[in-house]
Amino acid sequence: MLLASGCSDVPDERLSSIELDGPALEWIGTQVFQNECAGKETCLVHWNEGEAFPSLGIGHFIWYPEGVEGPFVESFPAMIQHLVAQEVVLPEWLTDLYPFDAPWPDRDALLQTSETERTDELRDFLFRTRGQQAGFLVRRAEEALGRVVAAAPESDQSVISERIEALIRTPGGTYALIDYVNFKGEGLAATERYDGQGWGLLQVLQAMSGGKSEPTLQTFRKAAAQVLVQRAENADKAIERERWLPGWLNRLETYREPL
Repeated sequence: MLLASGCSDVPDERLSSIELDGPALEWIGTQVFQNECAGKETCLVHWNEGEAFPSLGIGHFIWYPEGVEGPFVESFPAMIQHLVAQEVVLPEWLTDLYPFDAPWPDRDALLQTSETERTDELRDFLFRTRGQQAGFLVRRAEEALGRVVAAAPESDQSVISERIEALIRTPGGTYALIDYVNFKGEGLAATERYDGQGWGLLQVLQAMSGGKSEPTLQTFRKAAAQVLVQRAENADKAIERERWLPGWLNRLETYREPL
């Protein structure tokens, strides 16, 4: 059994570790890659319209350009640190990059250089390291769980721990936790709020309801849809409601047990 985990900086004795064997880890990595990139290598270096940062790798990890401080938690540098810790050899230009900021100032700049040797090398590198990136996704999610429980009101911590445990017991539930943390974050950052309301894992776990007869994963999927619809309705940018929300809800439909 492959233990893909990390030491949570907020340990919680009520939470189990996420344990995945090789095939399970590969399945989750493939699911995330399909969600973010439709499994296409070209999409591994990408910049969404309407965003101030590029998204890279199988998890579309955020990487801010120099001088840009956005509201969303940056994740690409942490993913690269994980690869370095796994003794993965980086492209030389990436190793030498200082400061470690995205080398394109805006979306147009990336589009103009999308076929350059350096960008091609980065895309190839990210395709070759899909497995290691999947390991990072698992570690990142597991480290988030203790923080999420600790951030909840004390009166809610036990039930939130129970919901996490119920999800971890099944492959589909484990995938949903890992993907949602990567997709919409932990829900702890004060900057990740619209009208004071967050949309991360904590908010989804708090929104879960339903009787014991309803599978936990189904309850999680419904709560996530509720939270994301609320985010889109609170957003200043119409693109979130008109373009992004349908894709978000389609993504949640993948939160099911593998056949």
